[in-house]
Amino acid sequence: MIQYLLKTTRFIPNEFHHSFFDINFQLLYDKGFRYIITDLDNTLISYDESQPTETIKNTFIKLQEMGFTLVLLSNNHTERINTFCHELHVDGFANAKKPFRYGFQKALRSMDGATKDKTVIIGDQLMTDIWGANRFGSYSILVNPLKRKTEKWYTKMNRKLEAKMLQRIQHKHPSIYQSLQLSERT
Repeated sequence: MIQYLLKTTRFIPNEFHHSFFDINFQLLYDKGFRYIITDLDNTLISYDESQPTETIKNTFIKLQEMGFTLVLLSNNHTERINTFCHELHVDGFANAKKPFRYGFQKALRSMDGATKDKTVIIGDQLMTDIWGANRFGSYSILVNPLKRKTEKWYTKMNRKLEAKMLQRIQHKHPSIYQSLQLSERT
């Protein structure tokens, strides 16, 4: 059972980028994606920052003008998510319990007309964001965490599991590992 759950292919993202801001959103739009579910902490902003930056605000405006609907999905608490949702004019869900499907389902239902195959899920953690996105059946994009020193203790534990999974991916799927440039995460 544990072997099935920890199958390496479940942790391989469709894409890897240095940051959220390096993603080619026009290409994603051209491929037919219209919905973005994104993590907040260490994906868009570090844990020690409490307000969205102008870069984040401008990027969200640009993506909305392009035709994307965005939702924040985080395992963090409600107050933190609400602050960002208000500033960015998007819906968001806290205490998502990623990698379980519940949060992803809630986020998808909040976007009019959204389907799994038209949705991109972006995050900085293999063990929550990517595994959850892949289990959910959506396109997954992994980004480097912005500031690891500010992470909570439970995220640091996930990082240890993530490092082991990256080693397994490198061993079992070296061409995929290289093509995604995942070595830059270690």
